[in-house]
Amino acid sequence: STMEETDREAVATAVQRVAGMLQRPDQLDKVEQYRRREARKKASVEARLKVQSWINLTVCGVLVDFFSFYIFSQMESFKPGTSVFSLCNVEGLTGNEDLRKNHLLITCGEVAVFFLMLLLSCIYCLYFHGGVVLSVIFLLAFFSVPEIVRETHDLIERGELLQAHRKLMDLECSRDNLMYEQYRMDSKNTHDMNLIHTYFGDMQKLSEELAKQLWMVVQRSLVTVRRDPTLLVSVVRIIEREEKIDRRMLDRKKQTGFIPPGRPKMWKEKMFNILERTVSTRIEGTQADTRESDKMWLVRHLEIIRKYVLDDLLVAKTLLDQCFPPHYDIFNRLLDMYHQALATRMQELAAEDLEANEIVSLLTWVLNTYTSAEMMGNSELSPEVDVNSLDPLISQNVVDQLLSKYMSTLTSNIIGWLRKALETDKKDWIKETEPEADQDGYYQTTLPAIVFQMFEQNLQVAAQINEDLKTKVLILCLQQMNSFLTRYKDEAQLYKEDHLKNRQYPQCYVQYMIAVINNCQTFKESIISLKRKYLKSDMEDTLSISHTNMDATLDVIAKEGCSSLLDEVFMDLEPHLNELMTKKWLMGSNAVGTICVTVEDYFNDFAKIKKPYKKTMTLEAHRRVVVEYIRAIMLKRISFKNAEERKEGAERMIKEAEQFRFLFKKLAAGSGEDTEGLCDIIEAIAEVIKLTDPSLLYLEVSTLVSKYPDIRDDHIAALLTVRGDASRDMKQTIIETLDQGPSQPNPNYVPIFKEITVPTLTVPKLLK
Repeated sequence: STMEETDREAVATAVQRVAGMLQRPDQLDKVEQYRRREARKKASVEARLKVQSWINLTVCGVLVDFFSFYIFSQMESFKPGTSVFSLCNVEGLTGNEDLRKNHLLITCGEVAVFFLMLLLSCIYCLYFHGGVVLSVIFLLAFFSVPEIVRETHDLIERGELLQAHRKLMDLECSRDNLMYEQYRMDSKNTHDMNLIHTYFGDMQKLSEELAKQLWMVVQRSLVTVRRDPTLLVSVVRIIEREEKIDRRMLDRKKQTGFIPPGRPKMWKEKMFNILERTVSTRIEGTQADTRESDKMWLVRHLEIIRKYVLDDLLVAKTLLDQCFPPHYDIFNRLLDMYHQALATRMQELAAEDLEANEIVSLLTWVLNTYTSAEMMGNSELSPEVDVNSLDPLISQNVVDQLLSKYMSTLTSNIIGWLRKALETDKKDWIKETEPEADQDGYYQTTLPAIVFQMFEQNLQVAAQINEDLKTKVLILCLQQMNSFLTRYKDEAQLYKEDHLKNRQYPQCYVQYMIAVINNCQTFKESIISLKRKYLKSDMEDTLSISHTNMDATLDVIAKEGCSSLLDEVFMDLEPHLNELMTKKWLMGSNAVGTICVTVEDYFNDFAKIKKPYKKTMTLEAHRRVVVEYIRAIMLKRISFKNAEERKEGAERMIKEAEQFRFLFKKLAAGSGEDTEGLCDIIEAIAEVIKLTDPSLLYLEVSTLVSKYPDIRDDHIAALLTVRGDASRDMKQTIIETLDQGPSQPNPNYVPIFKEITVPTLTVPKLLK
C-alpha cells in the first residue's frame, strides 16, 4: 500500500542519515547529541504542520495588519529628529551606545516607513517560501537582537564557543536577509543599507571577539590537543561552518551581485596564517643566550629547536591530525611551515658573523642533524616525512661561503695556536726542573700532544660535516705543520746558541735538548697516525711530498740536537783531549780514563733519548772520540826519542783503544752495531809507531794506507815525525812510493782522516 511504501522510504532515509552521521569512530561519542538534534527537528516539523493546518493567508494578513498598526501607532509619540534607537526600544530593545554617541539621527517617519516596508517584504518572502511559523520566528528574532548579542557575549566569555557561534550565525542570517531584501528593492540605496548595518553593529564586534578566542586556541593547538582536544575540534567545526557560509554567499554573489559585509571571512586561511606565525615565533623564540653570555649559545639554540620541532611534529601526527578534516592535510601543512621557518632561521644565522666553531655547529646541524634519526628521519614520523624529498635549509652557495670562511678562520687559528704552543714550550726549556718522561722513561715536552690534540679536535669536527671538508682540514693541518717545524728548528738552534753564551744557563739544557730530539720522533709517529686515521688511501700521493719534507725537517732538528749535545760533551772533554800525545800523557796521565768516565756520565742522560736517535748519537760519539784521538797524534805534540818510548807510547795507544772499544760497546748495548772498526784505526797507527825495524816502515805504512785510503801525505809525514826516527829523505821516499801503490779499502769504511787537518810549520815554531 501507499502507506507501507512511505514507511519504507522513511526508514531508508533514516538509515542513510544515520550512516552519514557515523562515518568516523569519534562520532560515536556524539550519538546522544545527534539524537537530541533530531528530536528538536521532529518537534519543529510537527509544530509547523499543526500550525499550517489552521493558519492560512488571512491569518498572515491579520498579522501584517496588526504589525502595521503597531508600527504606525508608535509614530504618535515620535517627534521629528528622534533617534532610530527609540524605535528599537520596542519590546525591551536597547540601542547601541557607541552609535548613539555618533548622533546618527533620522526622522521617525523615515524609520517607520523604512522598517515597515522592509519587514513586510521579508515576511512576505518568508511566508511564501517557508510558511507562517518562519515569518513569526523572523520577527521575534529581529526584535530580540540586543538580547541575543548579550547572550552570545556571555557564551564567548564562558568558552562555550559552539553555542556562541550558533547564535552569531542566527544574528548574521537575520541581518543578511534584511540586507538582501533591501538590495533587491533598491540596490543603490546605501543610506538604508547603513541603517541595517548600524542596527546590527554589535554583531560585528561579537564576530571579532569570537575570532580572537578561536585564534588563541589555534595558537596553542599543539598544547590544547593534548589537554582538551574537544575544544580544538569545536574551533575547527566553527571554521568549517564559516567556510560553508562563505561559499554560499560567494555563490549568491555570482547570481545576484549581493554579498553581506564581512564576507568572505576566510577563517580557514586565517587559521593557517596564525599557525604559520606561531611556528615562526616558536622557532625564533628558542634562542635563550647570546655569544657574550654563553660560548655554546648556538649549540644550545639548535638543540632546543631540534627537540621542539620533533616533539611538535610527533604531536601533530598522532593527535592533531585527528582533530581536522582530511582535506585540511594538517600534518603536511605544518611540516611545510616548520621547514620554511627553519630555512628562514638558518639563513639568518648563516648571515651572522659566526666564529669557526659556530660555523661547524650550524653546518653539522643543517647538513646532518636535520635529516638524521634524531629529527626528521625519526622512525615515528615515517612514512609521512621523507627526508630525501626535503629541500635544503640553506643553498649550496651559502654552504660554500660558510666553508670558505671556516677554512680561512681555521687557518688563522691554527697558525695562532701553533705559535702559542711553541712559545709555551720554549718557556719550559728554561725551567730549573727536568722535563717529564713518558711511560718508557724518555724525556719529552707536551708540545706534540698539544699540537696533535688540536689537529684531532678540528678533524673530528670537520668529519661531522662531510668527508671533503675533513680531507681539506687534514691537508691544512699538515701544511701548517710543515711551516711550524721550520720555526721549531730555528728555535732549537737559538736555544743552543743562547746556551753557548753561558753554559751554566739554562740549568737543564741537556735534558730539554733531549726532549726536543724525542719530540721529533713523536711528531713523526703522530703524523703517520693522523694520516692513517683521517686520510683515504687514494689521497696518500697528494701528501707524500709534504710528508717527506716534514720527515726531513724532523731529522735535521734531531741531528742538530744530537750534535749540540755532543758539542756539550766535547767542550767538557777538551782539556783532557789536549793532554793526549804529550809528555804528561806518556808519563802516565789518566786523560783517557777521565774521557771515558765523562762520556759515560753524559750518556746516562742520553739514555733518555729515544732509540733511533740514541743509536745515531752513540755512533757519532764513538766516531768523534776516535777522530779527536787521531787529531791529537797528527798535532805532533810529541816526538818519540827512542825505540823504548815508541814501544811505551804504542802500547799505551793500544790500551786506550781497547778502553774506548769497551766503553762504546757498553753504550751501544742492544743496538747491534759493530763499532770496533773505529778503534782499529788507532791500533793500526800504534803498530806503525811501535815498529822497531826501520826497513819495514814502508811496508807497515803502505798497509795502513791501503786500509784507510783517505790518509793524505801530510798525515803520513806527521805520523813519521811522531815516530821520531825517520829522516827527511826517508819520509820523502815513503810518500812518493805510496802514491804509486794500489789501495784495498774495507767496503764498510767511512772516511775519517779527511776530517783531520795537520798544522803547518809556522815561524814561531821554527824559532822554538
